[in-house]
Amino acid sequence: MGNFKKVFVSSLVFLGLMAGVMALSAAAAEPLKVKSETDIAGDLGILQGEGNGLTAEYLNKPTTRLQAAVMSLRLKGLEAEALAYTGTTSFKDASSVSKENQAILGYLKANPSLGWQGTGDDKFEPLSGITAQQYYKVLLESLGYTQGTDFDYANVFTFASKNGLSKIANVKQFKNLHIATATIEALKVPIKGTVKTLGADLTDKGKISATKLDALKNEELSLKQSDTLGSYLTDSKGMTLYYFTKDAADVNSCVGQCLANWPIFNGNNFTVPAEFSAADFKVFVRADGKEQLTYKGWPLYYFVKDQKAGDTTGDNVGKVWFVIKPSNGGVALGTKADLGNYLTDANGMALYYYDKDTKGVSNCSGKCLEKWPLFYAPNIAPPTGVNSADFGTLIRADGKMQTTYKGFPLYYWVDDKKMGDTLGQDVGKVWYVIDPAKFSGTKAANTSVKTSKSDALGTYLVDQNGMALYLFTKDKADPNSCVGQCLVNWPIFYDASLTVSSDLSSSDFGTLTRNDGTKQSTYKGWPLYYWIKDHNPGDTTGQNVGKVWFVLDPAQTTAR
Repeated sequence: MGNFKKVFVSSLVFLGLMAGVMALSAAAAEPLKVKSETDIAGDLGILQGEGNGLTAEYLNKPTTRLQAAVMSLRLKGLEAEALAYTGTTSFKDASSVSKENQAILGYLKANPSLGWQGTGDDKFEPLSGITAQQYYKVLLESLGYTQGTDFDYANVFTFASKNGLSKIANVKQFKNLHIATATIEALKVPIKGTVKTLGADLTDKGKISATKLDALKNEELSLKQSDTLGSYLTDSKGMTLYYFTKDAADVNSCVGQCLANWPIFNGNNFTVPAEFSAADFKVFVRADGKEQLTYKGWPLYYFVKDQKAGDTTGDNVGKVWFVIKPSNGGVALGTKADLGNYLTDANGMALYYYDKDTKGVSNCSGKCLEKWPLFYAPNIAPPTGVNSADFGTLIRADGKMQTTYKGFPLYYWVDDKKMGDTLGQDVGKVWYVIDPAKFSGTKAANTSVKTSKSDALGTYLVDQNGMALYLFTKDKADPNSCVGQCLVNWPIFYDASLTVSSDLSSSDFGTLTRNDGTKQSTYKGWPLYYWIKDHNPGDTTGQNVGKVWFVLDPAQTTAR
């Protein structure tokens, strides 16, 4: 009987433990609730996009005066009235926009008290861009404040800040995504002389659903700005969030004392800045059973030595801890014991260089690219210690863009499937990850003149930086045919100590002394030129200009 009691009690304990585990599992199963400011602006009908809606393309477009005017009408509950306007008087340049928007411009012209009186000469310039200062002026007027009475235009940022509007004050190039940030900020602010917020006022007018307005009560992750770090992510209290490069290899890399110094961050039901996608935030369960929020697969942490909002003392600690930048700045760093630090994309996928590439030239094309897809990120804000100036763009001859590091093209490896994979390392003894602190270039000789390849043009000559070289067919009769403005558009190429790649013959190159005494390098007697409109390695926009300018294919170029 005594044994039975012990077994029975033990069973109860076991059942209790299991119930606790099930309760924890149920809590862990709660789906992550996160929205970006653009998601909320779209749900509220404040930001509507165009064509396919609030796409990344639309959100990253510069905001126009017309869009700002529409937003001012929308926030005052006047958009429908403006769209129904049938008057004929309008601005001189109203015909430059659609019929629908012509009605809006006509309405603004007929109602100068709304503050949209054009830019002079009776024009509106609807497609001109606006600034953060101009949009805050729009929002202040939507809140009932009047320029010239309540604030001066020169002091818009100061007055806006006093009234709860400051998030976009440091934005240099105003884009549609900033509309979401600033407008959501304004919806929480009381209208002049009242306690009613702009959001509540629009709800009362039937323009916004009261239930959808509840999203404005969620906690917010925020973007802070630093002269040294640029934009970086913080929690709702302004405390900086970090990622750990060693997590690329194992997301449980930080344990023991590491976690005491770098407490994990977790949360649910929150809003993220417009520059972030809600889909990039996930939750994973650590080996110790604790949940931790991730961004693009990187677990997020605090740093114990950050004492107040805005502190970033954890950035670049040990060269393995870094702040979180929008889209991770386009690139990040991973760390492995056998490789050290290495460049990754924002999602922790390894980036590689090809040891047969030379500066500004990709020698990987066709089937090579099937195994080594190119990497491209339009905006690079790298981790501290990695120089942003070392990143550039190669315009491939097929028109595709490829990011370069110190002039050398960057690639993925097709067999890398997840964050932390580095299976491309040392493939063929020519493919390698990049340690930014050690990488200085490939073993391939970077000669004065070398060849580049494209599916469209075949093989053609480029300089040591990958810039295309051209011949001028009129030079066949006279090698001094290009003079005056021609030489402005087609600068000459000359290298006194010219070296050539192994697939070229140095005997094919020579030097021309032009009539003005200037020296110019030649290939098979043809003077060599650049084209002023080629700006990046891989550009070949001079090809066939005027049907007299062409790149030089070594196999097809005959002697002049």
